[in-house]
Amino acid sequence: MLGLRAAAQKAAAALSPEDRGRFEAYARGVNAFLNSHMDRLPIEFRLMGYKPSPWKPEDSLLMGARMVQDLNHGTYKSALVREKILARLGPELTGDLFVNTSWRDRPPSAQGRQLQDSARPGASGDGGDDDDEMDSGADSNIARIHPSPPAESATRPVLVPGSNNWVVSGEHTVTGKPLLSNDMHLGHQMPNLWYEAHLHCGDYDVIGVTLPGVPYVIVGHNRRVAWGFTNVGPTVEDLYIENFNEQGAYQTAKTWLPPEHRTETIHVKGQSDITVDVIVTRHGPIITDLIPGETRKIALRWTLYDSLHNPFFAINSAQNWDEFQKAFAELPAPGQNVVYADIDGHIGYHATGHIPIRAAGDGSLPVSGADDQHEWKGYIPFDKLPAVFDPPGGVLATANSRISPDKYSFSISTEWDPPWRTNRIYQVLESGRRFSAADMLSLQTDVYSAFDRFCAERFVYALDHVKHLSPHAQLARDLMRDWDGRLTTDSAAATIENRSQFQLRRLLLEPKLGPAPASAASKETHAESQVFSWKSYRWFSSSIWLENVLEKQPKRWLPENYDSYESLLAAAVEAAVSDPEAPKELAQWRWGQFSPIDIEHPVLGRLPLIGRWSGPGLHDQSGGGLTIKQVGRTFGPSERYTADLSDLDQSTLNTVTGQGGNFLSPYYMDQWRAWYEGTTFALPFSKPAVQKAKAHELVLGR
Repeated sequence: MLGLRAAAQKAAAALSPEDRGRFEAYARGVNAFLNSHMDRLPIEFRLMGYKPSPWKPEDSLLMGARMVQDLNHGTYKSALVREKILARLGPELTGDLFVNTSWRDRPPSAQGRQLQDSARPGASGDGGDDDDEMDSGADSNIARIHPSPPAESATRPVLVPGSNNWVVSGEHTVTGKPLLSNDMHLGHQMPNLWYEAHLHCGDYDVIGVTLPGVPYVIVGHNRRVAWGFTNVGPTVEDLYIENFNEQGAYQTAKTWLPPEHRTETIHVKGQSDITVDVIVTRHGPIITDLIPGETRKIALRWTLYDSLHNPFFAINSAQNWDEFQKAFAELPAPGQNVVYADIDGHIGYHATGHIPIRAAGDGSLPVSGADDQHEWKGYIPFDKLPAVFDPPGGVLATANSRISPDKYSFSISTEWDPPWRTNRIYQVLESGRRFSAADMLSLQTDVYSAFDRFCAERFVYALDHVKHLSPHAQLARDLMRDWDGRLTTDSAAATIENRSQFQLRRLLLEPKLGPAPASAASKETHAESQVFSWKSYRWFSSSIWLENVLEKQPKRWLPENYDSYESLLAAAVEAAVSDPEAPKELAQWRWGQFSPIDIEHPVLGRLPLIGRWSGPGLHDQSGGGLTIKQVGRTFGPSERYTADLSDLDQSTLNTVTGQGGNFLSPYYMDQWRAWYEGTTFALPFSKPAVQKAKAHELVLGR
């Protein structure tokens, strides 16, 4: 229904002759393997009784479309939730909830910004009138409230993961040359998502990670330049409510138009094909069937439908900043934050992607499709997107938080990540030290959480100022008081704080948005996802909303049955520590058990006997949703890469599990232990280094 295949076909038809030749050569290689191995395909194919079709260039481009879907798709769901909350709560409370800026924001262009902490750890608001100022989504409201004490945190949100990248100039390194690091946070899978590759043909010499199915490196370096990505998170989807008449035409500002119809065929094993008639208006496909409970005819406009150009061959070949920019100017999607370094000592940053300029609005709510008041007028020009080259401070970092500078002329995103990770990265990199590649890995695995520590301090302050605490709550207070804010696997305090924060959110939101369906399971059930409730509020920057509430303590957010925020916070802790499903001894609570990692093969993992050998399985883990080491049960750093521009042979790379796709291969999970424990591997690049490191050699014949 989303039309990914159609987008890939459109992109394939627009390939340059040179790029088409490359994709066709790649397809011939894939098909040569298939033709010679059809009788011994991987076990997954045999178990499912599936034979792959011949590979085509459009299949490689479809891989790109799927990555766009993973990274730049789904904000329309937030628009629908915001619409419901706005109808229920009105603009003031809705503005509080969907905050999109913070005084903590550190766009790449804001070099050397000093973040002053003016509030003491135990400070509380005055419980003033409802017109007390709180940060909202409007840029003009940035830094309205005073910051709280330094503390860096993570609430373990159940949202789409983010990524980190940064680059430091030689002024900050032990070698005098730049270091560039990147860890992209994505869903875990078996076999491994990325495939490490070194492509060398004449002057074309590039190494890094690639996706099986595409013939180029996505993140890595060539002989001169290195680069890494994080997701911009741009608002590149709009929902249009279309008005259809009885004849099946839809309304525009001047006339009624007949929609297009696209037939999608779904092959079902052992059954007849299913055909779906997809209705397409001038804005895009009608996706009503993808929205539970929706009856309106809603069309999705998405930048993917306009262009899916692929400039990665030019990116892989870029030799300097100018060539690098020229290549990335041709990348329409997904919108990415790209950091850059070269062997001459230069560093840079550029945002990429086609980001709509709208006649009105910002894509945060569904709009009428029957008029022209919310149409797209074009895209933000590439040279107007945020960019920095050789900043005086010598440090550039992004972590999915706001990149638009103050007073920026365009709207890039209505849904930034909160700036906790970005601030922590800058805090370390601007500490005055000189860094090595090993230091970069230590930063990538950092588990200090400012927001969780901030919340812990607020819980402790509240518990110090209320009476009649239970013994469990008193012990919880003592454990949180001594906590250093690190989400280590054995931390009881981190677990107590996180569970208390969950209960605090419930106590704040449930009276306004309604209770969630009762469920014995701790994780959300299908029934809960279908019912609008307090759990429906899922916002990347919900931690900023909660920080604002705890700082300003406005009456409009204090539930009626509480006389103060101290009593509210104390009640949240009492509810958390009285959970009948939790260990009775608070000191035995372990963060790693509360927030584990679970990686399972989608097919083999379900089989008896071999299932346990097909993936890492369930393990305790450190880190959280807002730590630099951003993790969840099924997502986390998909790779950890550092390029050393003083000697590219000293660069490092580690993926989650391994290179092999065969679960019996010694390379299937040989990187897992290093990834889990926070170590890494050398990435030899020069011919002598490769020859020294090689264990096997395969020579392909014609």
